[in-house]
Amino acid sequence: MEFFHIVVLAIIQGITEFLPISSSGHLLLPKELLGWPEQGLAFDVAVHLGTLAAVVTYFRQDIIDIVSSWLLSLTGTSLTQVQIENSRIAWYIALATIPAGIAGLLFDSFIEANLRTTLVIATTTILFGVLLGFADRGANNKTKNLAQMTITIALIIGCAQALALIPGTSRSGITITAALFCGLAREPAARFSFLIAIPIILLSGGYKTLQLLNLPFVNWGDLLLGVVLSAISAFLCIHYFLKFISRIGMMPFVIYRLLLGGLLLLCSSCFS
Repeated sequence: MEFFHIVVLAIIQGITEFLPISSSGHLLLPKELLGWPEQGLAFDVAVHLGTLAAVVTYFRQDIIDIVSSWLLSLTGTSLTQVQIENSRIAWYIALATIPAGIAGLLFDSFIEANLRTTLVIATTTILFGVLLGFADRGANNKTKNLAQMTITIALIIGCAQALALIPGTSRSGITITAALFCGLAREPAARFSFLIAIPIILLSGGYKTLQLLNLPFVNWGDLLLGVVLSAISAFLCIHYFLKFISRIGMMPFVIYRLLLGGLLLLCSSCFS
């Protein structure tokens, strides 16, 4: 890959991985409009490693608190109320990961072979953008936080996350949508979406790394650049998204998705 391509695609991946606007839709645009080559499996693994590093770094204290509380709960130690809540969140994260993990094992090959098209991505970008808009209606009146989550809510969000295997859906977009429909306020909805991204990116990255071992040649310099740039852009994206989400709401992202989907539909009709 050319240096400029690496920089642009890594930054796009880092930003769009955690915004509710579909990373697959954005990564398709350079290919459709500019004729850029596919980024390839190795680069895909690298940028996902970068986004994983970003989310783990940003939520490092939350992760420490959640994991330590969960481990203490297994020992029968008396816990504080905060530790009990953190332990529950650990179980909810694990529970929300199961549907996507199972769906990935069953349908990943089919989706890669049949659904990674401009038309599918355009359609899902628009469809799930509209759904996000409906979910965000009245969000100012939603007050549930992570301490008020239930097993049912975790399962609903987990099943929604499984839908993100369909290109154009947006993993963060569909999980935030589900969380909002379940009554969570915007900030905790986004926070839980980012936390459940950690095991999913780990599982997906591990699976793709195994595939990567079969490649005859890997340009490690290009991959390192992809990791660094995607990590930096993803970290900044998470920070500012959480900082402003309660104020700006989801409608700017809904409108953006509709415009992006429309552009992709135009590309699909022009180049078909």
